[in-house]
Amino acid sequence: MQVSKYNASGNDFVIFHTFKEIDRSELAKRLCDRQNVVGADGLIVLLPHEKYDFKWQFYNNDGSEAEMCGNGTRACAHYAFENNLAKKDMSFLTAAGVIKSSVDGDIVETMLMDPKKLSDSFNEEGYEWYFYDTGVPHLVTFVDNLENFDLKIASKMRFSHNANVNFALIKKDGLHVRTYERGVEAETLACGTGMAACFYAANQNKMFGDSTKVYPTSKEELELRISRERLYFKGKVSRVFDTVIDAV
Repeated sequence: MQVSKYNASGNDFVIFHTFKEIDRSELAKRLCDRQNVVGADGLIVLLPHEKYDFKWQFYNNDGSEAEMCGNGTRACAHYAFENNLAKKDMSFLTAAGVIKSSVDGDIVETMLMDPKKLSDSFNEEGYEWYFYDTGVPHLVTFVDNLENFDLKIASKMRFSHNANVNFALIKKDGLHVRTYERGVEAETLACGTGMAACFYAANQNKMFGDSTKVYPTSKEELELRISRERLYFKGKVSRVFDTVIDAV
C-alpha cells in the first residue's frame, strides 16, 4: 500500500485513501510506530462519500478513534487536493460533523465545528479551567509562564475529565499554547482543536478580539479567527514523503 507522511504545525500524520471501510485501529498503531514503521501522531484514511467530497477515518497513534483533529483536517485537505480527490474548496465528513477546508498552495484554512461550552469555569489543581468542545473536548487554563505546564497535572485532568488539556499564554505577538493530547497521552507539538479552544476561551472572556496569531510548541505561526460564531484555522502544511509499505 502507498501512504503519505504529512506535517501540519508539528502534528504529523500517515494518510492514504481507499474504497473499503474497515476497522484500522491495529493498522494505526503499526503505522504510527516511530521506531519500526513510518511514525506519526495519527492515521487518516480517506473514503468515498455520496454527498461530500470524501469522509475520513481518524485514529490516534494508540489506535483509538477521535472525532476531530484540527491539524489533521488541514493535512488531509491538502492530500485530497494533491491526489485529485477534491477541488481546492472542499467539504468532508468526520465523526464530529462536516468540515470545510480551502487549499492555497501549502496554506490550508479549515472552518471548524461550532464551538460548544461544556461547563462554567472551575478551579482545580491550583488553576482556573475553561471547558469547551471544538470538535473534541478541551480544558483550557491561562498562565503567566508556559514553563508552568505540568505533565502530571495535565494527565490527571485529562483522565478525570476525559479531555485534552491546554496551557495558554497571551503575549503581544499572539497566543502561545502547550497541549496534552488524549490518545497520544503526552504533550504534542501542536493541536489544532486545542489552539482553537484556547482562542475561543480567550475571545469569549474578552481577552482577545476576533482574530490572532497562535504559536504551539512547534513554534510555527498559525492564524485563528472567529466569524459568525464559526472558528477558522489557517496555516502551512507540508508533504514530507510518500512510501510503499507492506499492508499485512
